[in-house]
Amino acid sequence: MVTELNPTLKFSLDPKSGVPFYKQVILQVEMAIVDGRLGNGDQLPTVRSLAVELKINPNTVARAYNELEIRGIVNTQQGTGTFISNKKIELTEVEKERILSELTHPYISNARAYGFTLEDLIEHLHNMRREEKK
Repeated sequence: MVTELNPTLKFSLDPKSGVPFYKQVILQVEMAIVDGRLGNGDQLPTVRSLAVELKINPNTVARAYNELEIRGIVNTQQGTGTFISNKKIELTEVEKERILSELTHPYISNARAYGFTLEDLIEHLHNMRREEKK
């Protein structure tokens, strides 16, 4: 499940990852803040709109937003929306590596199951990058 609510922010849920959907939403908001796609004052989609786009229960999105608010990462203004706060979030290199590993291991395992080598994957990723730059 993938949704694009603005050009710089895509939410994507992986039902096979074993990570609860609300945690996936939290992590993606945090990563978007860390890499600059979201900043202080940026508005998140409404609970209902994100739930509809991701085809999940609105309570799941509400749980993610509530957790983000408890951590001070977002501020919710009743009737107005949920906004990114000015709290700085920094992930260590170890945390970034863990996240990247969680994303890539299933991809590599699936590709290998179809007979692709790591070199095939690397070449494919290089080709995708070249296409993006055009």
